[in-house]
Amino acid sequence: MNITPGKLNTFLLFKLPSAWLCGVRVKSIDRTTCTVTVKHRWFNQNPFNSMFWAVQGMAAELTTGALVTGYIRNSGKKISMLVANNNATFTKKATGRITFVCEDGGLIEKAIEKAIETGEGQTVWMKSVGTNKEGVEVSTFNFEWTLKVKG
Repeated sequence: MNITPGKLNTFLLFKLPSAWLCGVRVKSIDRTTCTVTVKHRWFNQNPFNSMFWAVQGMAAELTTGALVTGYIRNSGKKISMLVANNNATFTKKATGRITFVCEDGGLIEKAIEKAIETGEGQTVWMKSVGTNKEGVEVSTFNFEWTLKVKG
């Protein structure tokens, strides 16, 4: 995979500055897994002294979207990608550094292969789990990605 944390973080700075300003950073990415962290601070907090849910969503979506982007690039095809649905569950206040991990690279690889093979649009649900520094889960996000080979 040609995508690196450095390239993704530079992309954030120039193309998704709100995520970059909130402290969202890619820590690692490989064929199956992407890890993103974000630290609770004044700029990204809610009135309840924890991280705003939308900031968590940006970090979680990035873990899935980076994997999708990597597989699209590796395919050599022009493929559109779009989040069609998402849902989230919040189980604990998000304070301190929160780490989001998506381990669904294999799912997206199969969906892209099928989209190329059949020429039909594909959908795939990908999960990203956020944990605090103690390893306690604070939130889980699910994103339904749609993929379609262009012309």
